[in-house]
Amino acid sequence: MPPHQYPGSGNGSGENPLELAIGIQVRACRTRLGMTAADLARASRISVGMMSKIENGVISASLATLQALSRALDVPLTTFLRGREYEGNAIFVPAGAETAFEMGEARAAQRYKLLGYFGTHASSPTVETYLFTLDKETDAFPPLEHFGMEFLYLLEGEMTYRIGSMRYLMGPGDSLSFAGHTPHGPEQLIRLPVRFLSTISYL
Repeated sequence: MPPHQYPGSGNGSGENPLELAIGIQVRACRTRLGMTAADLARASRISVGMMSKIENGVISASLATLQALSRALDVPLTTFLRGREYEGNAIFVPAGAETAFEMGEARAAQRYKLLGYFGTHASSPTVETYLFTLDKETDAFPPLEHFGMEFLYLLEGEMTYRIGSMRYLMGPGDSLSFAGHTPHGPEQLIRLPVRFLSTISYL
C-alpha cells in the first residue's frame, strides 16, 4: 500500500493558505447563522460543489463570488481575510470551522480535522495541526509518509503506533516525535475511541 499524504501537506499539493483561510472564515460565518452549505450556495447563486471547494480551500474564489457570499452572510468582504491577519503571529479557527477529511473506505473511515496551520510561503503551509479520531477496531490505517518532522500526542484511548520497524504502546498523555519520511501510523487500536493530535513542521 503506497504511503498516504495529508491533503494540506506541503508536498506539492498546490493548496494556498489564503484559500484555506478564506474557506475557514466562510464556514465559520455560515455556521454561526445556522445555514447549511446548500443554503449558502443557493443564497449566493453558486453551485453546492463550488461552495464545498471554497470552504475546503481547493479553489481561489473570484471577487464577484466573495462579494455574493458576503451579501448572503451579511458580513463585510474583509471578514473572509481575517485568517490572514498575522498580528501577533496567530490564526484563530473557531470551533466547528475546522476542515474535515476522511481516508479509507466508507465502512472503515478515519476522520481527521485540520485544526490550524501557519505558513511563511505563498504556496504551502509550513506547520499544520490535525486531530485524528479512530473509533472502529477494524479501521485500516494506511502508512503515512511526508516531509518534515511530526509530533504526536495521544488524548484518549490506547494504541500501538508503528514508526518504521519500531512499535510504541501509547496511552493518554504519551507523545512521539519523529521524521515524517519514515512510514508511520497506528498499527493496533487497543482501547477505543482513539484520539490524538498531530503537528507537522515542514521547515
